[in-house]
Amino acid sequence: MASPVWHPFTQHAVEPPMPTIARARGAWLETDDNRRILDAISSWWVITHGHRHKPITDAIHAEIDKLDQVIFAGLTHEPAERLAEQLIDMAPAGLAHVFFSDSGSTSVEVALKMALGYWRNIGEPRTRIAALKHGYHGDTIGTMSAGARGVFNAAYEPLLFDVVRIPFPHAGREQATLDALDSACREAPLAAFIAEPLIAGAGGMLIYGAETLAGMKRVCERHGALFIADEVMTGWGRTGTLFACEQASVTPDILCVAKGLTGGLLPLAATLATAPIFEAHYSDDRSRTLFHSSSFTANPVCCAAALANVDVWQSEPVLERIAKLADLQAGALATLAADARFENPRQLGTIAAVDLKVADGGYLASVGPALRAHFLAKGVLLRPLGNTIYVMPPYCTTAADLRLVYDAIRSAPDALA
Repeated sequence: MASPVWHPFTQHAVEPPMPTIARARGAWLETDDNRRILDAISSWWVITHGHRHKPITDAIHAEIDKLDQVIFAGLTHEPAERLAEQLIDMAPAGLAHVFFSDSGSTSVEVALKMALGYWRNIGEPRTRIAALKHGYHGDTIGTMSAGARGVFNAAYEPLLFDVVRIPFPHAGREQATLDALDSACREAPLAAFIAEPLIAGAGGMLIYGAETLAGMKRVCERHGALFIADEVMTGWGRTGTLFACEQASVTPDILCVAKGLTGGLLPLAATLATAPIFEAHYSDDRSRTLFHSSSFTANPVCCAAALANVDVWQSEPVLERIAKLADLQAGALATLAADARFENPRQLGTIAAVDLKVADGGYLASVGPALRAHFLAKGVLLRPLGNTIYVMPPYCTTAADLRLVYDAIRSAPDALA
C-alpha cells in the first residue's frame, strides 16, 4: 500500500521508494534495516554539531519535564527570555529585539512585515521591496515573492507581489549590483532590501565577497532603506563565522535566523530587529501592533534546545571545528578542480560546491535525481541542486567521512554515463 505522506519538494510520480531512517548520531543516519548513510547536507542544512548532540538532547529532556507548551501572547517564560538576551549578545551590535517563530520561511515573512509596518507606523508608507536575483527566502507568500521566480512558484504567481530584482554580484560584476541597487533606491523609496549574506544557497551556492555585502548595506543606509539579512542558512557557523554579516562588519536592520538555532534538533526561528523598528510598533494605538503569530511561538522546549546550543558555542571549540572542517573541504574540493568532468569548484567556510558538466543544467536538470540515487547507493546523503553538487556536513564530520563523500562524487559521472 502506498504511503499517505506527501513529502516536500518531491514528485511522487517519479520518486523511487524512500529509505526509512530509524536512528541518527553525529554525522550519520541509520535506516530501519541497519544501513548507515552519511548526512553530508546536515539534513537540509540544519544539523550543526551533529545529530543528537548530547548537551542539547539533555536540555530537551530537562525542559519537557517542566514546561511543554504555553501561549506566548500575554505570557512569557524563562527559556525565551534568556534566549532573547543571549541572541542579542551574540548578534551583530545594534540589534535590540527578538521575535520568535518556527521556521526560516516565517522568520523572513516576519521581517518583511516588520519592515512594512515600520514605514506605515512612522507615517512614511514605503511598500517597495528589493531582493537579489537567485535568492531563496522560503515558501510562504511573502518569501516566495522576495525569492527567485521560476518552477518553484509559477503556479502561485497570482498570489505574489512585485519585487525589484537586483542582479547578483557575480565575480567582476559587483559594481553593477551596487549601481542597480542605488538606481532602484533613487527611482522610488525602498522599504527594504533583502539578501542572503555572502552566498545564495538554493540559487546554486553562488558566492560573493564581504566587501560587496558591506557596499549593499551602505547603499541602503544612504537612501534610508532597511537592510534585511536572511541568515537562515548562513548563520551558526556555516560560512566560517557565527554570522556571515560579521565578515563584512555589517549590522542589518533586521536579521533572520533558524535552521542551526537549536543545533538543528528542533524547529525554532527568530527575527532580530533594531530598536527603531520595535519602537515604531510600540504605541498605545493598538492598530500599530505587529500582527503575526505562530501557535508554537517560542515553544519552551525548542528555546531550551537553542539555549543549550548557545552554551555549546560558548563552552566547546566550535569555531576550531569549523575551521578544521573548512580545511578538509578545501583539500577534498581541490581533488575535483583538475577533473574535466566538473567545473566551477567553490567554497565558503564549511560549504563546498561544484558543477557537473552536463548539457542540460539548472535545478530541473535530468541528472539531478540520478545523482541523488547514485550517492544514496554509495551510502551518502547528498541532494544536488540540478547539476550543482554541494557538500554541507555537520561540524563533527571527519576526514574519513569526507573521503567517502568525495569518492562518491568522483565516481558519479562514470556511473551515470
